Amino acid sequence: MPAPDPFRDIDLPLPGRRSGKVRISYDLPGGRRLFVTTDRLSAFDRVVAAIPWKGQVLNQLSAWWFAQVRHVVANHVIDVPDPNVTVATSATPLPVEVVVRAYMTGSTSTSIWRQYAAGARTIYGYDFPDGIRKNTALPHPIITPTTKAEAGAHDEPLTCADVVARGLVNAVLWDRVQAAALATFAHGQAVAAKAGLILADTKYEFGLGPDGALLLIDEVHTPDSSRFWEASSHEARLAAGLEPESLDKEPVRLALDAMGYRGDGTPPALGPDVIAATSTRYATAYERLTGLPFETAAYPVGSRIRGALTSAGFLGAGEGRPES
Repeated sequence: MPAPDPFRDIDLPLPGRRSGKVRISYDLPGGRRLFVTTDRLSAFDRVVAAIPWKGQVLNQLSAWWFAQVRHVVANHVIDVPDPNVTVATSATPLPVEVVVRAYMTGSTSTSIWRQYAAGARTIYGYDFPDGIRKNTALPHPIITPTTKAEAGAHDEPLTCADVVARGLVNAVLWDRVQAAALATFAHGQAVAAKAGLILADTKYEFGLGPDGALLLIDEVHTPDSSRFWEASSHEARLAAGLEPESLDKEPVRLALDAMGYRGDGTPPALGPDVIAATSTRYATAYERLTGLPFETAAYPVGSRIRGALTSAGFLGAGEGRPES
């Protein structure tokens, strides 16, 4: 079956519209928010492509993971009325992205490998010895926070001390965030290992609910926010000087990097082979991690979402028509 045109955008008759790199959200009554996950793919802090069914993978895989880690930290999910839609508790996001890393790797400017390869030995406040090879395990997972850049800007590295010193998050809350992040990551590593995968690193976002409760928000352990590597081939590829086999968007980053693009200016077009392979990679990650078949939802996505939201009572009957 030929791939459909990717789902890039939607405009719903709901208030409080916000559009991020991948998600579009709206206010709902009762302290809730509606999140629509598009097929847009970001790399180097830019939207660089759109991948068929990617939004569905992100939304459904995140919902699965939120349920898996609910015993570790509370999260914002209330309901999933459509494969690309989540209804969640409206939360105030903390102004810090919480990145947990277990391997010396990465290709972006905020990755520890790019900085280490450039000669840095103190990175994010951690001291690293000489002689570390790319894609090898760190002694233990570390937290490397970054700022949350405005659209078009790049995230900036922070130390854990910076988070408190700059007044971004108070010390008590930051301790809770770090503990929750490391515990969630440990659980993610265990689940990934059972699927024959290595969870090399990930990014979390946290927020405060209306009652001030700490909530895990956005997405969890998806191919967008995490690096997943094939465990069975990792050592052999490392010995051969090859990149790990991955089930994430790192091949997109590497393809762009090979074309000389690292986030400045208009991104070059990705070839159809890269698009198709990335779509397959995301669906495979979903199936490997959840143990469930990935059942592709119908396209066009916009009209399907409007129908689902009308049936669920979020839109009036006259508002559920497909967009012209």
